[in-house]
Amino acid sequence: MSHSDVTRLLLDASGDPRAILDRIAPLVYDELHRLAHHYLRRERPDHTLSTTALVHEAYINLVDHSQVEWQSRAHFMAIAAQTMRRVLIGYARSRGAQKRGGGWQRLDLTGAAMLAPEQSEAVIALDEALTRLETLDERLVRVVEFRFFGGLTHEEAAEVLGVSPRTVKRDWQGARAWLYRELEQAA
Repeated sequence: MSHSDVTRLLLDASGDPRAILDRIAPLVYDELHRLAHHYLRRERPDHTLSTTALVHEAYINLVDHSQVEWQSRAHFMAIAAQTMRRVLIGYARSRGAQKRGGGWQRLDLTGAAMLAPEQSEAVIALDEALTRLETLDERLVRVVEFRFFGGLTHEEAAEVLGVSPRTVKRDWQGARAWLYRELEQAA
């Protein structure tokens, strides 16, 4: 099924949010699974959060978005990216990671790369930096979520945000520069 078919289903869907997701999930499951696999590929083999568990946890949390009026497949993937961010941050915090501390590692913000458990402090530092950035420019945070956590292209992020791909590219560069400065200062 094409991206436009998923968008059409989302736009035509009405009623129970769980029913909507139940119709859409099989159509985007493979894409969500690939995204989660990409996130977790650097994990150690005995890691307790599997690719499937990340997808399912994100799905459960997406059901809670009963107020969302889905606009498109890209919008759905963007919300899924935000949800995966929350799952991953929650996981890092639950692992007993210190808020800041020794062993801090630099994050590669050039693509949708996932973080290993050994980088829990970095995940939390990134989340805190994104929270600070949100007070300055919420759109920059959405761009980071869509590109880094969600793996959306510039074009897909632009569609969700209602701006041009060029604006997303500029925001992505600006957000990365701002985050690098913030994370360097926190190190």
